[in-house]
Amino acid sequence: MSDTEEQDYEEEQQEEEAAEEEEEEEERPKPRPVVPPLIPPKIPEGERVDFDDIHRKRMEKDLLELQTLIDVHFEQRKKEEEELVGLKDRIERRRAERAEQQRVRTEKERERQAKLAEEKMRKEEEEAKKRAEDDAKKKKVLSNMGAHFGGYLVKVRLAGHLRKLGLGAGDWEAWVLS
Repeated sequence: MSDTEEQDYEEEQQEEEAAEEEEEEEERPKPRPVVPPLIPPKIPEGERVDFDDIHRKRMEKDLLELQTLIDVHFEQRKKEEEELVGLKDRIERRRAERAEQQRVRTEKERERQAKLAEEKMRKEEEEAKKRAEDDAKKKKVLSNMGAHFGGYLVKVRLAGHLRKLGLGAGDWEAWVLS
């Protein structure tokens, strides 16, 4: 990972942590739903106690507590679902960024490989052209040497023949002209 990518990632993490802290601060002052004070059942002073009334009031109190717990639970669950959706979105966005970065990196690598191949072909062509020019020069030099060497051989042979005939170097020109 490059330095800029690491720095961007750290900045994203810090922003997310700051947002989470703000959300927590907003959540803390929220009071729980207020449970209305229940009137304790009145027990008659006489011998008769109304157990049905006591049971009914106890059931109302339990029902109210249960409804409060259910509301708190579903609010918490709703917040967790929102966080989960946000996290999934962030993960998907990060994957897309990574895929784009990988695509760009691959494209640059292909371009680099193409440039290297092109440069290699150009160098090979230049070397082949240079070798062809060198070979042509060598052939030209060899052919010139052969032509001159052939002329030299003719002169040497003529000189040998002239000696056999008893003619000198000056006589050779006279013999050739005649």
